Amino acid sequence: MKKGFSLPLWVTASAKAAVKKLLDLPFENYEFIKINNNKDLKRIKVHSAAFIKENNVALAITFVNSGLDLDLTNNLEIWVVASFVKIKNLENHSKAIIDLVPGFGVGIDSSTEKICISEFAKNIIEINLLEMIPQGSKLRLEIIFPKGKFLAERTSNKAFGIVEGLSIIGTTAETHISASPEQLKYAMDQLNQAISSSVSDSITFVIGENGLDLAQKIDIPSPIIKVGNWIGPLLVHAATKKVSKILLLGYYGKLIKLAGGIFHTHNHLADARIEILVYFAVKEKLPLKIIHSFMNSQTIDDAIKIVEGFNMQVAEKLIFEISNQIEIRSKKYIEKYISSDIKIGVALFDRERKIRSISHNSQKMFSKFFTFKS
Repeated sequence: MKKGFSLPLWVTASAKAAVKKLLDLPFENYEFIKINNNKDLKRIKVHSAAFIKENNVALAITFVNSGLDLDLTNNLEIWVVASFVKIKNLENHSKAIIDLVPGFGVGIDSSTEKICISEFAKNIIEINLLEMIPQGSKLRLEIIFPKGKFLAERTSNKAFGIVEGLSIIGTTAETHISASPEQLKYAMDQLNQAISSSVSDSITFVIGENGLDLAQKIDIPSPIIKVGNWIGPLLVHAATKKVSKILLLGYYGKLIKLAGGIFHTHNHLADARIEILVYFAVKEKLPLKIIHSFMNSQTIDDAIKIVEGFNMQVAEKLIFEISNQIEIRSKKYIEKYISSDIKIGVALFDRERKIRSISHNSQKMFSKFFTFKS
């Protein structure tokens, strides 16, 4: 599989190049980035570095090469503006002396207004930059993604309270495309480990980093597996391992594909979400005027809002029927390959991170973990 490096490494390389400029060190068109304080160094290309305000503020630029053609951040331009701020009575090499500032195009948490960045990304920055900060100074890093705000509109960031741009949420140094066989193997290994070490008879499947974050906040007492886009094979694998219950927790704009029988959900392989919604709308006998308006919708969320404007109760029933059909189709998918008594539950949320529906089985098996009542 074609591999590259994740967004946190490119941000760190740009930051390191800017700091080196502040320290009057010679510019090189690459930086070696340490991972987890070990000897594993990653060579990351840097485009440029320069002073932008006399000699006390420096800017460095990198362009992401994730190695993944379908990755939204591939070729993303990154600017990091670095400066030292004099401080007193603060121990050097304390993590508090690196101030990460979200600039234009970088996502922030709408509830806290803080930069949306993973612990992995923060650790990589600290590991590589702490020792470069002069005694008695604090390092200020303003991170800017010039096209981040535009690209964020093509993500589900708003569903997770992330606004203004792209989040920096990578959790590994290398990239893995969610549609690749290697990603399936990784998820299989995670599933096997969870099954062998868990005392619970249930598993929760989520898609993506944002879905994983939401699942952890719901506090469901079962292992949580990020399945990428390989939902079908992982459902079957769980059934072969005698898992009793699976909760599929996800954004309805993604999981609706399962209601149409699409069990590898990468957009570049299959995308019939609006068509599937039309089917359910016809089944629920919505007015043809409403159904026709779906054709102008950019997302499932836009289409659902049209239904809500028509009748909120009709919209809720529509989403509920979608969740039930996901439950039914998932069970049938498993039964194509193996006879199993496994029970599937489904919980769907919208772009505002609000749970909109829990399916029939979920109401029996998992409803106590959700504030939503159908």
